[in-house]
Amino acid sequence: MTAPDPLVEKVERLQNTLVAHATGGGADGDEYQELRNELLGNPLTKSGLPRCVHTCRDLSQFWQFIKRKFGTYAERREFLWNEFRPLLEALESRPNLPMQPSDEDLLSRLSAEAVQVVWNRALERRLSDPEGAITSARALLETVCKHVLDDFGIDYDDNTDLPKLYRLTSDALNIAPSQHSEQVFKQILGGCTSVVEGLGALRNRLGDAHGGGRRRVKPAPRHAQLAVNLAGSMTSFLVATWEAKRNTAS
Repeated sequence: MTAPDPLVEKVERLQNTLVAHATGGGADGDEYQELRNELLGNPLTKSGLPRCVHTCRDLSQFWQFIKRKFGTYAERREFLWNEFRPLLEALESRPNLPMQPSDEDLLSRLSAEAVQVVWNRALERRLSDPEGAITSARALLETVCKHVLDDFGIDYDDNTDLPKLYRLTSDALNIAPSQHSEQVFKQILGGCTSVVEGLGALRNRLGDAHGGGRRRVKPAPRHAQLAVNLAGSMTSFLVATWEAKRNTAS
């Protein structure tokens, strides 16, 4: 089964947002602006986007445009579908890209480059799948902690939660707050521990790894962006510290 093209999904999401707004449905203005900025910044999609996307910086501007141009919902839908169709067909006709390595495969050999790739993948999901992006952020941090612990030969249980994995990892890398006497370092490293604990709680609360009821809080793209960037920064720090420790020992 062919994996969905993330770029096609983003263009379709932008199209659906405009159709919803043009026909009296709910639409997220922040999401529109984020998708618009991202797709206008991509040379594969910029020239093919409808003129109204180029000229309408937010949904209020788009509403002024579409309500004057067409009086009925049906006309607005048909117009937008026709405007987006050439770009979507061009993207869908691109040659299939080779299979990309999984996040787990990338991180099997710890490196700053691997972390950056996985970090960017999670960030790309923040608009179309905020819950999945939050789960990916947690998995990134958890996977790196486990690889560092494996490298040091430190045992952990498969069910060990993220905060404990991080405590074991920080002890091994000598970045636990208790291992430093300088107050500023204790404060910064203590903040790192709080970030990790918060990411674990956020994933359990907002991620897609657990079911939820009707009142379950839905994360917005900005929540996912915060979680992913915090996890990426923390993971980059762990890998850099691990590399420095290995270089010193060799």
